[in-house]
Amino acid sequence: MPKVGAQPIRKAALIDATIACVGEARSLEVTVAQIAKRAGMSSALAHHYFGSKDQIFLAAMQHILSTYGQEVRDALRGKTDPEERLRAIVRGNFAEGSFQTEAISAWLNFYVLAQKNENARRLLAIYQRRLQSNLLYALRPLVGRHAMAVAEGLGALIDGVYIRAALVDGPADPKRAVGIIMEYLDRELEGHR
Repeated sequence: MPKVGAQPIRKAALIDATIACVGEARSLEVTVAQIAKRAGMSSALAHHYFGSKDQIFLAAMQHILSTYGQEVRDALRGKTDPEERLRAIVRGNFAEGSFQTEAISAWLNFYVLAQKNENARRLLAIYQRRLQSNLLYALRPLVGRHAMAVAEGLGALIDGVYIRAALVDGPADPKRAVGIIMEYLDRELEGHR
């Protein structure tokens, strides 16, 4: 007889193991057996909970997106000034839960998965729309009709900083990442004042 309440714990362990395995491998070339072993269970149980390797990857990405969303919401809490909100969004994008080696590798590989998997593409589109919406809301009062161009530039820079961080050996440097984006933001805001 299965343990009552074990399913959420086991699913969470598989998601954590997936993020760790993808982070170590720096690719999606990990097996369900590797993920399950790291989580301390059988690959049959992993398949039982998620069905396929792609489903496990999608669940891991949903977890990362959920963490990311919470970190951005936390950064925005209490911020009403548009520039404060904009800077909080940038800092939230590089918060500890999202900007760590394993999660960065998972983000990068998620972009790869989105090229061939419709569900991954849908999740990625939700993330991109939410980021753009948050940026536009803060940018419109600051740069007016240039808000879309600046938001697109910020989004591209954020993605680019993640890609570069994925290619560097060693821990991610959130302070440097935020500094790169803030420097661009400062120039854009100054140019529209």
